[in-house]
Amino acid sequence: MNKKSNRLVGAGVLSAVAASLCCITPVLALISGASGVASTFSWMEPARPYLIGITVLVLGFAWYQKLKPRTAKEIECACEEDEKKPFMQTKTFLGIVTVFAALMLAFPNYAHIFYPSKDNKEVIIVNASDIQTVTFEVKGMTCNGCASHVENDVNKLPGIVKVDASYEEAIAKVEFDQSKVSLAQIEEAINGTGYKVVGKK
Repeated sequence: MNKKSNRLVGAGVLSAVAASLCCITPVLALISGASGVASTFSWMEPARPYLIGITVLVLGFAWYQKLKPRTAKEIECACEEDEKKPFMQTKTFLGIVTVFAALMLAFPNYAHIFYPSKDNKEVIIVNASDIQTVTFEVKGMTCNGCASHVENDVNKLPGIVKVDASYEEAIAKVEFDQSKVSLAQIEEAINGTGYKVVGKK
């Protein structure tokens, strides 16, 4: 694997990371405590299928270059290649990069595991008539990680009974005690994640 192949590997990793960047940033925001940057790369979501395609093509070509049979001319000139190759030019390195790229491409499917469980919250209801359920229409969520980010931040408010966010439906359904928390506070918490409340019902 020569310098050209190394560039191909780099391009493959870069496109794999870019393909899932919209879902990686909410988790990084949770870890760093900078919730507002969560939706920074949500604009890349429409390009995801193309970035996945680029990743597969680039890494596929890198593997082809690595595994293709050598020509008679290359075998004649192989005396220079008898020396031990640098690690970055080995099949092992290409294999590691391929596994890393696959993990990055699959990230949206498992991003939700980085968020705390929403089922272990203890809620004390004083007056059942104060319980209200509102569905917020939320713009900018693109994966399970985004929905989990919204649920996590809203759950931090007092008086929240239950939060269910869905990126497919672009909603966050919130059950809450209106004597402890207001609609404005819930909306502010959702907007604080970087996603935008565009309506409620």
